[in-house]
Amino acid sequence: MEFQEIIKHPFVWGLLLGLLIVVFVLKNSIAAKMQLKREIRRIEGEKQDLQSHLNTQMKITATGSDTLTKEVDTLKTKNENLRVNLAVLQNKPDKNELRQFRMQEMAVSTMREQAPGFAGAWEKAMRQAESDMESAESGFSKLVRKVVPNLGNSGTRPTASESQVIENQSDPVS
Repeated sequence: MEFQEIIKHPFVWGLLLGLLIVVFVLKNSIAAKMQLKREIRRIEGEKQDLQSHLNTQMKITATGSDTLTKEVDTLKTKNENLRVNLAVLQNKPDKNELRQFRMQEMAVSTMREQAPGFAGAWEKAMRQAESDMESAESGFSKLVRKVVPNLGNSGTRPTASESQVIENQSDPVS
């Protein structure tokens, strides 16, 4: 049997055709396997990049959150300190003393004008000054006094000539 006779045989043709199909399928499967390996490597690289980016983002977020938490704690502490300081400043006894001083100054000023040398006039002037202060501490007068603090306690001071007249009236001998 020669080579030409073997090639003419239908079994050999079927075998060659089957082997050709097997080689073609094998070649395609190897190429697909190589392509899938490349795709897996690319996806793993992307996955590592994404994990790295996610870790970096989480670190940034955690750092920012820690910073904000510390800042909030600091602001809470400052707020509490300011609240305590405000309470202390509002309860100072100097406020009441200053109020009493203003009342007395207004009463003295009023007494100089009305009747120098009389104790009854002094008491009347004190009561009037106290009522003036109470009315000044509420409403529009309080707002004006806060804007211009020395407006309410300026009083009226006698001039030099008025002082001489007052002294002459109080001294019966001259």
